[in-house]
Amino acid sequence: MIRQEESRSISENVTWGHRKRFADGKVSLPYGRFLGYEKGPDGLPKIVESEAVTVRLIYRLFLEGKTPSGIAKHLTLNDILTPSGKQKWQSSTVESILTNEKYKGDAVLQKTFTVDFLTKKMKVNEGEVPQYYVENSHPAIIAPDVFDMVQFEMQRRKERGGHHSGAGCFSSKIVCGECGNFYGSKVWHSTSKYRRTIWQCNNKFKGSGKCKTPHLDETTLKQLFLDSFNQLITSRDEISENCKIIKQMLTDTAALDTEADELQRELEIVAELMHHCVNENARIGMDQVEYQQRYNGLAERYENAKARLEKIKAQQQVSLAKREHLDAFLVTLLQQDSLLTEFDEALWFAVIDKVVVHDADDIKFTFRDGTVKLNI
Repeated sequence: MIRQEESRSISENVTWGHRKRFADGKVSLPYGRFLGYEKGPDGLPKIVESEAVTVRLIYRLFLEGKTPSGIAKHLTLNDILTPSGKQKWQSSTVESILTNEKYKGDAVLQKTFTVDFLTKKMKVNEGEVPQYYVENSHPAIIAPDVFDMVQFEMQRRKERGGHHSGAGCFSSKIVCGECGNFYGSKVWHSTSKYRRTIWQCNNKFKGSGKCKTPHLDETTLKQLFLDSFNQLITSRDEISENCKIIKQMLTDTAALDTEADELQRELEIVAELMHHCVNENARIGMDQVEYQQRYNGLAERYENAKARLEKIKAQQQVSLAKREHLDAFLVTLLQQDSLLTEFDEALWFAVIDKVVVHDADDIKFTFRDGTVKLNI
């Protein structure tokens, strides 16, 4: 019993120390298994540049279209070690890096807490103890805008029902012009010298209304891309001007920004009215039916403003993502000073939005600036 009380006392002292540090906004990381940071001389996280390169690569590959599992495979094949020094990457590790706010220089503190001082059992904090969000608590490896774009893209893929695939560079990029579904890969003659990978509509052999769009082999797809991209190079000046006009349109979010500010003020006002309503009921004992109606009305007003603000933020994020993609596309295009002769996977990811297949003579390549090129 005495040992239990000693253990409880030590645990409570440690817990108090942690929570005091959290309240003061002091960040501590599990450095031994956290990629990109080490403990600095001031006790705060310090960037390890040799590891930060890998973190930035993970974010770039995700925005280029790869999935966490595809990124894990890429890192493993390139002999890049995991945060714990292992050879093989797991998709869960990649996803954890992509969603951890500490990489943009912020920190959510006390995500978990100890529920049993003897067994040291931990639990995810669901409001049982205070949680703290500290902005700019340490140097960022990933720019906040890039981090937010990744969260937006992750949500967008989930809303599509998990149909995004990053197994190969053509995954989730080729669309059937007949039914609108993605093309998937299939290996023909897998055990012979004639082995090749072809792409066809995933609905081609499903149901009674089978799609009649043709299959395409990878060699053909790569050549069609080279032809389409080389058309861009010959009209580079015109496309560059179009990009500037589109970017200006996307950048103009003044109306959204104004509405977001107004909604934020509305939330603050309504929150104050709700607080006042609760205090007034506690102080003078209002008619409870009247009080509940008044409170519910304010709560509904608050939720409506909050829902609208979330929609506006999503629209702002869409504009930001399109603008960033447009910038990357233009930089890539302007860097290319001669016609392409070989397929470049990184270039494909950087410039292609989608490819729509209607038939063998009607394949449309849509680039990130909206330019559409036919296979001519």
